Amino acid sequence: MPRSQASNGVCRSDFIKPFISVLLWLGFITLVPSIARAGPQGLSAEQMKLVQGLITDIMAQEHAPGATFAIGRDGRIIWAEGFGFSDIENHVPATAATVYRTASIGKPMTATAAMELWEEGKLDLDAPIQKYCPRFPKKRWTITTRDLLSHTSGIREPNETSELYNTRHYDRVSDALAIFGRDPLKMRPGSDFLYTTWGYVVLGCVLEGAAREEYRALMKRMIFDPAGMTSTRDDDPRAIIADRARGYIYEGGGPKNSGWADMSSKLPAGGWVTTATDLVRFMMAWMDGQYVSAETQALMLTPYRLPRHGGTVDGFGLGWFLEDYHGLRAGFHGGGTPQVSGIAFFVPGKRIAIAGIFNVQDISGAKRVTLAKAIIDAVLGPEPAGAHSVHLARR
Repeated sequence: MPRSQASNGVCRSDFIKPFISVLLWLGFITLVPSIARAGPQGLSAEQMKLVQGLITDIMAQEHAPGATFAIGRDGRIIWAEGFGFSDIENHVPATAATVYRTASIGKPMTATAAMELWEEGKLDLDAPIQKYCPRFPKKRWTITTRDLLSHTSGIREPNETSELYNTRHYDRVSDALAIFGRDPLKMRPGSDFLYTTWGYVVLGCVLEGAAREEYRALMKRMIFDPAGMTSTRDDDPRAIIADRARGYIYEGGGPKNSGWADMSSKLPAGGWVTTATDLVRFMMAWMDGQYVSAETQALMLTPYRLPRHGGTVDGFGLGWFLEDYHGLRAGFHGGGTPQVSGIAFFVPGKRIAIAGIFNVQDISGAKRVTLAKAIIDAVLGPEPAGAHSVHLARR
């Protein structure tokens, strides 16, 4: 996104224009206003106008029917708002309470739980993963939990057809290993970066073995409850989940319902539903040291060093992608899957976090990261953050 867009706020009425043809086609007459919430030290009117303009510009460009964004600063939610429709067929507005799929934003949650277990002495990051997940078959080379966390395990990605649009429901994390567990590795573990959703499914199995606790219960106890993430749960398509958004894809000049997918096969890699506010709560709890120590935070936000040849994965640490924000280290993770495109982005040195989810798939990750940084610019103002050291909270 051009930086100049951050200074050109878009009136909320301008957001309606890209959807006039859709609304007419659906027989709608009016667009229900979105709902905004601000904390005691929330955004000023000018900041809110800038942030709203940035979001609605992207919605217009990407034909997104709805979205919800939230911002947290200094340990509190300062703003959350829904835009457009969470369900265009039934004319349901998106609000701050709308629930969306996390997609891969769930990966740093799983990674954080792994690092907690490591600090507790329950998980050896360098032991063969079969020590904790015996259902995963042994391979030509040993795979460790550190390989899983860093996306250097060599385990393949899901294919774009049946595995992306999985229709089978898996009640146990380890049951999903049957999809890919017997396939050969794509490379020797530790030799290079190879992003893998299936690798994080194996990580979920590892956590169960290390903690001796079912994965859903483990995540609720270790990650969701400490942060107050009351709207986050597994994305069970059979469950009745209040305020759950419908998901769309833009094809042939208009919106269509996304292909049906049961996310239970990918639960540790992002098979949750959540709100933008809960994602911000997770990042604030992470920065505040509620999960792991400052030393472990620094490890997770340090470019991963490849053990095979001494190089580094410059854009990834352990569970988090890494980004520069005006000289400060930032962590982030995107989420893109059928129904949604999302972003969670935080800057520990400024104690600020932003999360947003659109209910349309295929918005590029680069565009989502650029949007997150522009929103933070709008909140913090024009003064550069400067080249400061990263502040990480102590537990």
